[in-house]
Amino acid sequence: MTQSAQMGDGTRAVRAGLPEASKNEPTLPGPVFAAHFHLPGDVSGPYTYGRDDNPTWTHLERAIGELEAPGQGGVDTLVFASGMAAVSAVLFSQLKAGDVVVLPSDGYQVFPLVREQLTAFGIEVRTAPTGGDAQLDVLDGAKLLWIETPSNPGLDVCNVRRLAEAAHARGALVAVDNTLATPLGQRPLELGADFSVASGTKQLTGHGDILLGYVTCRDAELTASVRGWRKIVGAIPGPMEAWLAHRSLATLQLRAERQNANALALALALRGRDDIEGLRYPGLPDDPSHKIAAQQMRRFGCVVSFTLPTRARAERFMEALRLVDDATSFGGVRSTAERRRRWGGDDVSEGFIRFSAGAEDPDDLVADVLRALDEAAA
Repeated sequence: MTQSAQMGDGTRAVRAGLPEASKNEPTLPGPVFAAHFHLPGDVSGPYTYGRDDNPTWTHLERAIGELEAPGQGGVDTLVFASGMAAVSAVLFSQLKAGDVVVLPSDGYQVFPLVREQLTAFGIEVRTAPTGGDAQLDVLDGAKLLWIETPSNPGLDVCNVRRLAEAAHARGALVAVDNTLATPLGQRPLELGADFSVASGTKQLTGHGDILLGYVTCRDAELTASVRGWRKIVGAIPGPMEAWLAHRSLATLQLRAERQNANALALALALRGRDDIEGLRYPGLPDDPSHKIAAQQMRRFGCVVSFTLPTRARAERFMEALRLVDDATSFGGVRSTAERRRRWGGDDVSEGFIRFSAGAEDPDDLVADVLRALDEAAA
C-alpha cells in the first residue's frame, strides 16, 4: 500500500498533485499561460502545443487522480472546460453509429438534448430510472452504460458494483457520473466503473466561480481515445481555471464535512413536516436509497430535495429565504436552492425544490429554512 493510500482524506486533499519541493519555488506553481512551447528539432516531450497539454493541467489531473483512486497506479485523469465537455468526450469517443447506450431516465436535465444528438448520429439510446438498478433490464447489446448516482435531482442511488459486473459480462463499458458524491464520497473505479466522470464546477471546487469537468480512467487505450476527442474538439480548460480548481481542492475535505453535515441536519429538521413531501437525502436512515448508499458511499453529499404542494408555495418559500441564494448548480460554500421545474427537462413536480447545503452555521441555516417554510405557508 502506498503512502497516498494510507493518508486521510484531508491530508490527501491538501497535498494532492503538488510537485516535488524545490528550493525557492512555490509549493503550488502559478498558472502557465502558453499557447505554444519551445520545440526545436523533432517533436518530443510532454508540452508542445496549448491545446494538447499544459503544466497547470498536469498538476490538477494528478491531484484529481489521487483523490479518485488513491494509491493506485495506471490511473489517468483528463480535465475539460466543463462537466458536459467531459460527459460528451466519453460518449462521443466511445460510441459510433449502430451502437447502443443506456442512459438514466432521471439524470441531469441536459440529457434529453444529449439523447437527441446521439440519435442523430445513429446511436440507439435506451433509458431506465436509477432506483432499483432498473438499467439492468435494458443492458443486452449495449456498448456503454451510463450511471448517475446519486441521481440529480431526485437523489436515487443504484448499486454500482452490481451494474458494472452485469454490464461487463455483456461486453459493455461503464461510466459513472460522480459529480454529486465527489471522490470523497464515492470512488467509482473501485466499484468497477471504467470511467469516473464529473463536473468540477460543483462541490469539487466549491466556490461557484469556475466551470470545469474531468474524466478519470485506468485503461490506457480508453484514456487515449478520450484524450483524442478533447484534442479534436478543443474542449480544454483555461490555465487560470485549472489553477483555481487545484487551489480549491485543498479545502475539499473541510467543505465536504461541513456541507454534508448541514445537509443531514436540514433533512432531519424537515422530517415530519406536513407542508412538504417526497423528502430525499441518502444519509437519512429511512431514505429509500440509504441501504445501498451506505454500502458504496463514504459521504452522502450536500444536496437535499423535497416538494412543496404548489408552484406558488415553492416560489414564496424561495423568496422568503435570507441565507440561501436562488441559483442553479450545487455544491458551493454558500447554500443555494431552486424550484427545479423552471428549467424543464427534469421529471419533477412544479413545487420540487433542490437544496444545496453550504458551509453556514447549521443552526442559522436550518432556522432560515424553517422560517421560510412557515412564511410560505401563511
